[in-house]
Amino acid sequence: MTEKILMKGNEAIAISAIRNGVDGYFGYPITPQSEVMETLMKEKPWETTGMVVLQAESELSSINMVYGGASCGKKVMTSSSSPGISLMCEGISYMAGAELPCVIVDVMRGGPGLGTIQPSQSDYSQSVKGGGHGDYHCIVIAPASPQDMYDYVDWGFELAFKYRNPVIILADGIIGQLMEKVELHPVKPRRTAEEILRDAPWATTGKPASRQRNIITSLSLDANTQEEFNRKLLAKYETIKENEVKFCEYHTEDAEYLFVAFGCSSRICEAATDILREEGIKAGLLRPVTLYPFPEKKIAGLAGQVKSMMSIELNLGQMVEDVRLAVNGRCPVGFYGRQGGNIYTPEEIVDEFKKFNNLK
Repeated sequence: MTEKILMKGNEAIAISAIRNGVDGYFGYPITPQSEVMETLMKEKPWETTGMVVLQAESELSSINMVYGGASCGKKVMTSSSSPGISLMCEGISYMAGAELPCVIVDVMRGGPGLGTIQPSQSDYSQSVKGGGHGDYHCIVIAPASPQDMYDYVDWGFELAFKYRNPVIILADGIIGQLMEKVELHPVKPRRTAEEILRDAPWATTGKPASRQRNIITSLSLDANTQEEFNRKLLAKYETIKENEVKFCEYHTEDAEYLFVAFGCSSRICEAATDILREEGIKAGLLRPVTLYPFPEKKIAGLAGQVKSMMSIELNLGQMVEDVRLAVNGRCPVGFYGRQGGNIYTPEEIVDEFKKFNNLK
């Protein structure tokens, strides 16, 4: 019998980490994601699975602890919210440059600066474009429910180790705090030392002197060597773009108008789509699940079908830039957003949609 438990999205992250054999969590509390660490401390996985759970002295410390654990081939993760992720950006860039796998959970709040503790989606550019220095990308996946929060931990580690690349689970404060039923999947035990050697031959695992020692670094002092490495990263990103795009569709098969939204905004847009359908307006919704890689080919295809698109975001318009690039002038692209923790209603979105499309 499948076990189902009512829990918050943040709690689902923690429970999933324990049940999916994560080796270590290093973090620092910040609203609205503090329940991740609180749940881990309550569950005490160090007594059951041996998982390390440590509150670092800062976000800077936590991301560098993740760097150390990932260097050893361990499944390690952290979580934070927008200002905390900003502090981690240097470490994330270093990990991308060292090709290290990890999972980073960002439960977004309003900004810039300290901003508000209310929900937001304004970390899109920071996460998708790469908030740190250099030419790198994280794989970015956007949950829209507590069930997604639970499922995406395992999926995130699968992608991270497959491509030796940091993965960001980009949630908003609503999804982090939302309580829904979550179906728990079978427990995965932590990997043995032998399994780590098999799965991560690149890791620094204390190999005997008779075996070649692995050096983990992102440093290169030669311009040509660095350029060659960056081209290697680019080839990896192209492979990710070719193989890992994921999205969800809602009434797109006959849609004449399209919403594009992720996270909590996609849930609200579903209701807006239903309202418009009841009025005889053929609206649809595309929800990007992977924000990097972005579903640009799918959006480009739909641009030839619909009369217009609207990007709906809890920010001043960050994803809409990528939507417009994908559309490439094939149809008009509008935008509607709210900030500061204000959340739009389905009716509000419908009104803005009608204004943009000159519909009554």
